[in-house]
Amino acid sequence: MKILVTGGAGFIGGNFIHYMLKEHPEDEIVCLDLLTYAGNMETLEPVLGNPKFKFVKGDITDRDFVFHLFEEEKFDVVVNFAAESHVDRSIYDPEVFLKTNILGTACLLDASKKFGVKRYHQVSTDEVYGDLPIEEKDLFFTEESNIHTSSPYSASKASADLLVQAYMKTYQLPATISRCSNNYGPYHFPEKLIPLVITRALNNETIPVYGTGENVRDWLYVTDHCRAIDMIIRSGKEGEIYNIGGHNEKTNLEVVKAILKALNKPESLITFVEDRKGHDRRYAIDPTKITEQLGWHHNYSFEEGIKMTVDWYLSHREWWEHIINGEYQDYYEKMYGGKEQ
Repeated sequence: MKILVTGGAGFIGGNFIHYMLKEHPEDEIVCLDLLTYAGNMETLEPVLGNPKFKFVKGDITDRDFVFHLFEEEKFDVVVNFAAESHVDRSIYDPEVFLKTNILGTACLLDASKKFGVKRYHQVSTDEVYGDLPIEEKDLFFTEESNIHTSSPYSASKASADLLVQAYMKTYQLPATISRCSNNYGPYHFPEKLIPLVITRALNNETIPVYGTGENVRDWLYVTDHCRAIDMIIRSGKEGEIYNIGGHNEKTNLEVVKAILKALNKPESLITFVEDRKGHDRRYAIDPTKITEQLGWHHNYSFEEGIKMTVDWYLSHREWWEHIINGEYQDYYEKMYGGKEQ
């Protein structure tokens, strides 16, 4: 198969490319990424010499560019990771989220329809469901749960999901959607909770925690997510939505304390800050459907995954230090001299 991975220089997309090239060396992967602030070519450095991999710099909202790329490459599968994804940024600057996450998805759908893509897969989020009461621990999001968004980010992702469903019905586009819980692991951009805690703790800096830190998230090691998407694009039923989660529910404070313990750093580094606007209380995914239909299950417990993640950041200081000081944004120019490949 020839697979287009949009947003492949980001956290989950980059991990997906590493996973696919390792597990399916017969497949060809084309990565399309605009290299905005969260896109990092250094994430892809280990695969740049792979003859089955190609990087293309471009914008998924640029219709002429996208259509030309589809015509030239003749993709079998499209996996759309490309998205603005940081909730805080969406609260203060919603417009770019609407452009990338909605209009960009529409452009990819139109190109997939025109050029006969065999499977379009939309990588969504459990945040489209809103939140759950903290005290009702036996209540989970299923694929039948209502969409009830809380932020401009989640609203833009829900809008993209609805577009995909409309294209399935109106144009019979062969598509699937996955909605995953919070991911963590290698190559996670340092503004997100787990890498933020790791990198700041290593520098003995204060660790900001929203509110009282009691908000609950269901954490999934990123490789488990990549494997789930791989199974969906190969065996998932057209038109279906699949929830992906690991039943690893932790409060934000529990996550922070676990990382500090792993790094042998004091809890006195924790400082509580004003809560985020519209902060969702609890996310919890029921993955029964993907488990029963495709045989997927998570391989890593939170304790195993957090140890692997901490170890990775300890052994890849150069990667995240380049992000903190901004050097990572120069990598593309150094590699390609500004010429698109």
